[in-house]
This record gives sequence, C-alpha cells and structure tokens, in this order.
Amino acid sequence: MRPFPYSAALVTDLYQLTMAYAYWRTGSPGQEAVFHASFRNNPFGGGFAVASGLGPVVEALAGFHFGDEELAYLGGVSGADGRPLFPREFLDHLAAMRFDCDVDAVPEGTVVFPHEPIARVRGPIVQAQLVETLLLTLINFHTLIATKAARIAFAARGDEVIEFGLRRA
Repeated sequence: MRPFPYSAALVTDLYQLTMAYAYWRTGSPGQEAVFHASFRNNPFGGGFAVASGLGPVVEALAGFHFGDEELAYLGGVSGADGRPLFPREFLDHLAAMRFDCDVDAVPEGTVVFPHEPIARVRGPIVQAQLVETLLLTLINFHTLIATKAARIAFAARGDEVIEFGLRRA
C-alpha cells in the first residue's frame, strides 16, 4: 500500500472537530460508536450505484494522525470570543491518538442501493467522529464517478468509450 500523500486528519469540518472536543471534554472519548456510510438516492436517477473509493479510504486511515502542522493549525482556530477553540490538553490528546476503529465495507465495484450501508466504522467515538467526513468525501466522489462510468459503458452497448476525463465527471 502506498502512503496517503498528506495527512488526512484535517479532511474534516469544524463540526466534526467540535463534536470530538465535546466527547473528550465530557470524559467519553473512548466510548464505542458505530456509524454507517450510505446514500439516500441513486445518482443520475439510475437504478443503482457502484461502490468505490475504498482503497483511498484504507490508505488515508492507515496513516491517520494529527502531526505538528495540523495541531498548530487547530491551536490557532479561535471561537466567537476570540479565544482558542481547542485547549492544549485536547490537542495533546489528538497528538497521541492513533486510528483504532474497525472499518468494514462492501468490496470495491459492488452494486449498491439507497439506504444500504457501504461502509461501517466502529470504535472510539472521538475517532469515529473525526473520520466521518473523510470517509463520506472519498466514498461519495469515487462512487459517483464509478457509477457514471458504468452508466456510460451500458449506454455505449459494447462500443468503445474514448473520453472519460475528470472534466466530464
């Protein structure tokens, strides 16, 4: 497996970070949580989607950590009152954290349907919270592209498809 080209710790949003902080602050950062990644409607009005993006998810999670740059950035984020949003103790918790969740997913290329779990994350609530946006971002985009490619291949009815560049996504 090749390493993810950057730290994926900040491939998230402020909501996930503040929720993780709330769990930490209330003393429940290790409480077990489970969430499922799924979708509500088939893309393009079609009858199915093609699950994809699981390889990049595995790569991102394998090296998931908060390094010095990420911690420095978070240390500089301030709240509406102008004070730091995250205390040093929470940043120290993030610095020491290593991804320890179980991730189960359907195999890459599986045909999936609305409300059907594509992936399941189970582990400490702070960690599960912090990787939710990352998983949704990677799985949603890759699944959308794989589904569009399948629809184009079906529409071509065996003819060659000569252009499927990123701009056409």
